Amino acid sequence: MTKRFLITGGTGTTGRRVATALADRGTSVRVGSRTPAPGTRQVPFDWADPTTHGPALTGTDGVYLVPPIGDAEPARLMVPFLERALDAGVRRFVLLSSSAIAEGGPGAGEVHAALRQLAPEWAVLRPSWFMQNFVTLGHPHIENIRAADEIVTATGQGRVAFVDADDIAAVAVRALTDERPHNAAHLITGPQALSYADIAESVSKVSGREIRHRSVPVADLRERHIATGMPEAFARVLAAMDDGIAHGSEDRVDPTVERITGRPARSFADFAAEHAAEWSPTP
Repeated sequence: MTKRFLITGGTGTTGRRVATALADRGTSVRVGSRTPAPGTRQVPFDWADPTTHGPALTGTDGVYLVPPIGDAEPARLMVPFLERALDAGVRRFVLLSSSAIAEGGPGAGEVHAALRQLAPEWAVLRPSWFMQNFVTLGHPHIENIRAADEIVTATGQGRVAFVDADDIAAVAVRALTDERPHNAAHLITGPQALSYADIAESVSKVSGREIRHRSVPVADLRERHIATGMPEAFARVLAAMDDGIAHGSEDRVDPTVERITGRPARSFADFAAEHAAEWSPTP
């Protein structure tokens, strides 16, 4: 069994959950961070700084790969790192990709293809949209809910099987620690495909506020992303994903969470009930 891990993106939504779960199992965990906090499991790691890669990989035999945030072309940094890791003796890799990105496609899809070709033991996680997007401070969804009682997308009536990050992390931990490597791509979804109007209704119900979904043209959404400081190339990618949802690309449910972890995926209704207080207006 793989027992020594490096978690890239280890302070992010899924990475910190994976790191905690692995540590709870008694395994050796390093959490990659550009600004590691003293006295923690964090170690210096920056995708754009190869001098941090070797020390982070020393004594490691499994890596959780989270693409650099906001980079529309992560393969240019991640594939050389993958090659360095293999040279250092790492055998198992688990990549966080997206349900919207196929193997060989743009962004993480290129890393997916390289991983399958190069790594002896691998898994690619292709989760749907995170439920946590509606409660993570700084994300447009929670900011718009708090400030304007609305969720803004370019998805129209398209539906998404939103998934809890805890469920994604549970699959990741199994892919990292199972004695037999998965050597597969896992589509990871929640138990029900919902429109953003459905999400707004659920948030309204538990928060006691009237939240609505406002669908805008793709070009308008792209400009909204750019206005927040997002790189234009990445803003185009995200806006195009919304357009895909509008045309049915994410209207699907997959039993991966239950098949791999032995428990059903969490519903958005349960998630909303737990997080109701987080949708209060900003003071």
